[in-house]
Amino acid sequence: MSEPEMDGAAATAVVDSLVADQGQPSDGVLLRVRSLLPEFTGALRRVAEQVLTDPARASRATIVELAERSGTSPATVTRFCRALGFDGYADLRLGIAAETGRARSAGWTVDIGREIQPGDPLARVLGQIMAADTRAMHDTAALLDLAEVERAAVAIAVAPRVNIFGASGSALVGEEMQFSLHRIGVPVWAWTDVHNGLASAALSRPGDVALGISHSGETGETIELLAEASSRGATTIALTSFPKSPLAELADIVLLTATQATTFRPDALSARHPQLVVLDLLYVAVAQRTHERSHAAFQVTAQAVHGHKAAKDGHSS
Repeated sequence: MSEPEMDGAAATAVVDSLVADQGQPSDGVLLRVRSLLPEFTGALRRVAEQVLTDPARASRATIVELAERSGTSPATVTRFCRALGFDGYADLRLGIAAETGRARSAGWTVDIGREIQPGDPLARVLGQIMAADTRAMHDTAALLDLAEVERAAVAIAVAPRVNIFGASGSALVGEEMQFSLHRIGVPVWAWTDVHNGLASAALSRPGDVALGISHSGETGETIELLAEASSRGATTIALTSFPKSPLAELADIVLLTATQATTFRPDALSARHPQLVVLDLLYVAVAQRTHERSHAAFQVTAQAVHGHKAAKDGHSS
């Protein structure tokens, strides 16, 4: 049985008390909605999109108002609430309001869901991007399973070979990870060409690691490459924003990210910074577990390029 509706004043009072409680954990309601968005279809998806478009307004709306704005019915909104794990609409409404309230108290004074207009001044655009990225970092930290990061770090630290697969923007992120791991002596390759990647994946053996990067988890080439490596016995890791995606379901270890899309930066582009943060954490975790080797590798590589740096500095002077 769903809980009775609250008026705006009552809801605001409860939200204020939640925000004032510094020990209150993040509800992650909006993060849950974004993560489940690909699973929603039809009317449920319209409700989800309405909530994500203007969370603050959704937190003040009655169930009838939210249904009207999304072109659905109160029964659909109730189903949406239950899909998110809430008993009724009052719980969903308070969860959204508490989350948007904490965002304001944390200093995110701009409306993250607001569309950036072509004529907006750069100061306004900068604030929008900073707010979105900051929120994405916080959501990713809340979403990330550190036990999975630990498992991935242990596997990479002892792997005879590490393959990294990704396409388009994910390929750039993969190359950054390849550079970092290479500097500490990890035998790692980043593949963007499908044919070369498949050849390398086919040579995988038990003990090797394959890391597939895809925001959506639905990039066909990345799924194919990870599946080939898995079939050869490699430990597979997926870095994605969707835990129920084909890539995530294929992988042995799943590392999740969260995004905050803005105008001109859709989800796939907005995922880049959270992906880099997760991979940076993974890189540091590997370096910790291979400290002596990593330290030696840093010294050797620094010495190798020192002459070029000195020549450059001398030329500039």
